[in-house]
Amino acid sequence: MDVDAFVLAHRPAWDRLEYLVKRRRKLTGAEVDELVDLYQRVSTHLSMVRSASSDSVLVGRLSGLVATARAAVTGAHAPLWHEFTRFWTVSFPVVAYLSWRWWLGSAAAFFLVAVVMGVWVAGNPEVQATVGTPSDIAELVNREFASYYSENPAGSFALRVWINNSWVAAQCIGYAILLGLPIPYVLFSNAANLGVVGGLMFDAGKGDVFLGLLTPHALLELTAVFLAAAAGMRLGWSVVSPGDRPRGQVLAEQGRAVVSVAVGLVVVLLASGLIEALVTPSPLPTFLRIAIGVSAEVAFLAYVIHFGRKAASAGETGDVDDAPDLVPTG
Repeated sequence: MDVDAFVLAHRPAWDRLEYLVKRRRKLTGAEVDELVDLYQRVSTHLSMVRSASSDSVLVGRLSGLVATARAAVTGAHAPLWHEFTRFWTVSFPVVAYLSWRWWLGSAAAFFLVAVVMGVWVAGNPEVQATVGTPSDIAELVNREFASYYSENPAGSFALRVWINNSWVAAQCIGYAILLGLPIPYVLFSNAANLGVVGGLMFDAGKGDVFLGLLTPHALLELTAVFLAAAAGMRLGWSVVSPGDRPRGQVLAEQGRAVVSVAVGLVVVLLASGLIEALVTPSPLPTFLRIAIGVSAEVAFLAYVIHFGRKAASAGETGDVDDAPDLVPTG
């Protein structure tokens, strides 16, 4: 496509559409018909430019014009219930699904660090001495670890857990601003802490207590953290390697995807917090508590795979409808 010739041929239509949109409250019947016709034509122009040109400025202008014209033609935004449904069946699951490589990589690295750290602590009295005194360690493995889950009322404990888990996920989301570079450190710190506690518990013969109390809620909780890390690092990588599209366009798209993940994880971490507050310290048999945690994890993964794969097959990326193709520069 000869972009200059294309712009020269169609600019009068774009200018006319822009003029009609600005006067949309004062249009005559004939002008309303013209507005609808121009909106359809410029939408086609936008599709042609997107597929045949890398001119980000032109794409950005037409994208904004089409979005504004659509609002003028329809006269209202989509109903709230439609946006709510789209978020939970398209936007959130497809972003999670498309991030699976980063997601899986974060999980693998996390558990590798946790296991290595646990084995190192469990078999090394000198390392244990740097963690705490023998009495401190005995207090941790014999009382503090288990009592942590039951010493506070379930309601307040659930709120505290939710806030704590949300903070870890928020760090991963927030560090996307720094291209995701600090996210591996956040994961490493949490993995190291988990490995140290696990190593002490297993070394004291309390491995069953450790896994029995941790597994019910940790599966969903850590999955949420890994997803937050994946979204943040994926955004950072989009700046380093944007592919064959303009860097600004890719960054804007991935930035909106990170926001979708942040909103979705609020609910996921709330579910994890409720399990930790109500199921983990409950008198239910250990196998039943673990089964509840596994069921919640399987349900979440099935949800992401089902809706995410379906949306990805339809060409969805989780981006908002008619989003601008560039990051606003003010």
